[in-house]
Amino acid sequence: MVLVAVLMVLVVVSFRSIELRQKQQDYDTRISQLNQQIEEETQRTEEIEEYGKYTKTRKFVEEVAKDKLGLVYDGEIIFKPEE
Repeated sequence: MVLVAVLMVLVVVSFRSIELRQKQQDYDTRISQLNQQIEEETQRTEEIEEYGKYTKTRKFVEEVAKDKLGLVYDGEIIFKPEE
């Protein structure tokens, strides 16, 4: 009778152990995914900061003035493609 009880406890513990290992694997996978997301967001943040610095430069202002507003410097010659 005691042997049966010990075997039942052993079986239950074994099944719980397997379940816990599976959960641990799932958590490890999730941690890996989240770390990857953190790296991507960190890189994105750096890119945004660099772009923010770039938008404060004279070169950026000149590009916007030329591309969006069509402005040019005095004496600058613009060639337009033939249609």
